[in-house]
Amino acid sequence: MKLYNTLSKAVEDFVPNEPGKVKMYTCGPTVYHFAHIGNLRTYIMEDVLEKSFRYCGYDVTRVMNITDVGHLTSDGDTGEDKMLKGAKREKKTVMEIADFYKNAFFADCAKLNIKTPEIVQPATGCIAEFIEMVSALLEKGYAYFAEGNVYFDTSKANDYYALSGHNTEELMVGVRDDVSEDTNKRNKSDFVLWFTKSKFDDQELKWESPWGIGYPGWHIECSGICMKYLGDRLDIHCGGVDNIFPHHTNEIAQSEAYTGHKWCNYWFHVQHLNDERGKMSKSSGEFLTVSLIEEKGYDPLAYRLFCLQSHYRKPLTFTYANLDNASASYAKLIKRIAGLSAEGEVDQEAMAAYHAKFAEALSQDMNTAQGLTVLYDMLKDRALSGATKRAIAADFDTVLSLNLVREVPKKEEPVSPVIDPADMWIVEKIEERAAAKKAKNYALADAIRAELLEKGITLIDTKQGTTFKKA
Repeated sequence: MKLYNTLSKAVEDFVPNEPGKVKMYTCGPTVYHFAHIGNLRTYIMEDVLEKSFRYCGYDVTRVMNITDVGHLTSDGDTGEDKMLKGAKREKKTVMEIADFYKNAFFADCAKLNIKTPEIVQPATGCIAEFIEMVSALLEKGYAYFAEGNVYFDTSKANDYYALSGHNTEELMVGVRDDVSEDTNKRNKSDFVLWFTKSKFDDQELKWESPWGIGYPGWHIECSGICMKYLGDRLDIHCGGVDNIFPHHTNEIAQSEAYTGHKWCNYWFHVQHLNDERGKMSKSSGEFLTVSLIEEKGYDPLAYRLFCLQSHYRKPLTFTYANLDNASASYAKLIKRIAGLSAEGEVDQEAMAAYHAKFAEALSQDMNTAQGLTVLYDMLKDRALSGATKRAIAADFDTVLSLNLVREVPKKEEPVSPVIDPADMWIVEKIEERAAAKKAKNYALADAIRAELLEKGITLIDTKQGTTFKKA
């Protein structure tokens, strides 16, 4: 397996600390709002990476955090807590916001066939671990207390800018907001490990600590959660390119100061999804969610195919024309495989040969586009029976996760469902949502879907209309 390592700036042979086993960590969402499809591109490609490791014979343990406290509106430790901002926006408690958007995130992941990691840990469940780590950094002289906050002293870090390739006079483009000066810092790049009530008196979530009542900074979360479950030597850490600086840079600094040795060997970063205005975000233009593209008639797996057609290290531009092309390709691919005969024996020798070809494509810095080429070449191979092709497609789909092997449903006359009178309020909500979509008020339509989802009701959009399913 060869992968591009952001730390070395080169494609390297992947060699885990323990032969045959991979300890993998991925930065999870800050659950203050819906994930947009740009966020989800990163999670799709991380999902493919995990499945590629497994396809190539590795045993993978993967951990993901859920940020439900401590992530400010600027990655540079300034502004309002994102969770508090979401709670104020929707007039709910922070934990209500966290629970709702965590469930919405994993519902979107399910639609995209993104596997849930074995271990998913909200930050609020590891406060003791964060306090222990901050205490150790203070004792070792890597951190200092100033005006109510505990800061990490980056001047004592070993090669602080190694991951980003920048220096003390630069800030990486990935930082979402300008970093305002904090006069309590000894160095411009120092970052907060623990905030106290002196920083934000309106912070809803606070805990007792040796430094006063407060809450952890964003960066300490990932290091603490990762070490709790994967130990002090990590094989590979993943995220979007906007996490390189300062988040992942700070993770390295604090983790290596804490452990006293190199912490993570490989860093895997996925490039941005752009729209025609530039990098996709929650604050600019149409807020593109999985539910929105569903409402516009697209299968979420067509979006997954769209992502797989491009290399993860290349910026990808989203347009509806591009999604239309991917959607058409996906429909043809599903129909072609569904038309294959399932009768007869599978040619195991041919299957092994194609398995090796597909694994080779994945092993070359996770070249999913080449992997799709192997799939199309296999389908064109006249020497293979339909049963063999279906078996090989199913084998490839353990990584691609496009639901390739399935029957194309026959068209049926719509049957009007019998509605329980107690469920008429759901029908009214569906009609309200339909009116919102007709008025192109997609935000309201999205909110209605989310409201029903919170109550255990999943909407199913079809060409004949919208139905629902209760949990």
